[in-house]
Amino acid sequence: MTTHWTIEPGGPATLMAPHPAGAEEALAWLESAHTELRAGLRAYGAVYVRGLPVHSVETFARVRDVLIPQRTPYREKATPRSDFGGDVYSSTDLPAAQPIRMHNENSYTLTFPGLLLFGCLTAPEQGGATPVADCRSVLRNLPPHLVERMRAHGWMLRRTYSDHLSLDWRSAFATDSPAEVERYCAENLISCSWDENGNLRTRQLRPGTVHHPETGEEVWFNHLAFWNEWSLDEEVRETLVDELGHDGLPFNTGFGDGLPFTRDELDTVNAAYEAATVRRAWEPGDLLLVDNILSTHGRDPFRGDRRIVVAMGAPVALADCRPTVPPAADAPRPAPEAVPSHG
Repeated sequence: MTTHWTIEPGGPATLMAPHPAGAEEALAWLESAHTELRAGLRAYGAVYVRGLPVHSVETFARVRDVLIPQRTPYREKATPRSDFGGDVYSSTDLPAAQPIRMHNENSYTLTFPGLLLFGCLTAPEQGGATPVADCRSVLRNLPPHLVERMRAHGWMLRRTYSDHLSLDWRSAFATDSPAEVERYCAENLISCSWDENGNLRTRQLRPGTVHHPETGEEVWFNHLAFWNEWSLDEEVRETLVDELGHDGLPFNTGFGDGLPFTRDELDTVNAAYEAATVRRAWEPGDLLLVDNILSTHGRDPFRGDRRIVVAMGAPVALADCRPTVPPAADAPRPAPEAVPSHG
């Protein structure tokens, strides 16, 4: 079968399939196009595939097994998803009107998916694209002082798990045992504590730039802007800070040097993402294959029914990505100043 790439300004690289008649023919075509898809991923970070008859979770799972045979579990869950079985999930169950900012999946874990596969079973009436942005371009678009600060200090993630805001710790860690949570945190370099209401609070320091383990290219790889308090609607942010304090927010981030991440810095990072962002409206049967290190992804608000499924695989260890800052359960404390001796 022949392949044909479509490259348009503002749109992701798209590989046009030859409209196979059924699932078996589609799977055979994907096998034959595997090398070209991988080359497209290295060049563009994310690629669309259009024209395949992928209209059910079962067919999508079979496609996943061709493109991403090694699966990755969803760790330290952060947003609600529906589990369709076989490690296939809804892309997110967050409200349709809520945009999802650019992020690399599980950038805060010590092992994360190297590849993501999205599939469109039902296209929304309006909006709802899954935009992507090349992280190499994002890094180039950022001012040098922010990049150097990230290389030197990394970024800090603080989470508060409760039954009322965000996910509770039982859902996030898939256990009812506090001891199991504490064991996981200790093994994964996460500082954890329990407040008087039984809510879990965690802190973890992670590098914000990494190198792709195969290409060696450095990329901007983090949730710094995605989960920062300045990303919240202003009225919501003020209400939550008044009620919970900065340390009690469901999510908050900062650089690893302990200094606050300002609104102006957030705007700068988001502008770098926007300059690198491309998107394509979903059509039923579309696939989007994403190199999770080379590309971020997000979600546009939408109207109408939208059914986008996702699978994750090809796990990558953070240690294999030449991080400039070692992961830790907390930021290193500065050494005390030497006290002069007066003999």
